[in-house]
Amino acid sequence: MAMSIKKGDTVKILSGKDRGKQGTVLRAFPAEGKIIVEGVAVVKKAVRPNQQNQQGGFERKEAKIHACTAQLVCPKCGQATRVNRKSGELDGKRTKIRVCKKCGHEF
Repeated sequence: MAMSIKKGDTVKILSGKDRGKQGTVLRAFPAEGKIIVEGVAVVKKAVRPNQQNQQGGFERKEAKIHACTAQLVCPKCGQATRVNRKSGELDGKRTKIRVCKKCGHEF
């Protein structure tokens, strides 16, 4: 499954408890079709005491979410948009370029 969302992109969450939030993609897992978004799907994880963390306790971290529940935000028009792909050159390399369906901006 090809994902149009990459690390560093800004996305808007479409469904779930964090619907409407925007955040930056920290990691993408194309094989699983999942992403980790900054400030979205925050869970508490129990941590045992160890050498670095003498106290232990709870750690707050972002969990993976399905990429289909997030929509890419266009850097030019600032709206959540679907993405079209076309082949072209980016930084001197032949590659597929993502194109905003609303304003036509290539990124």
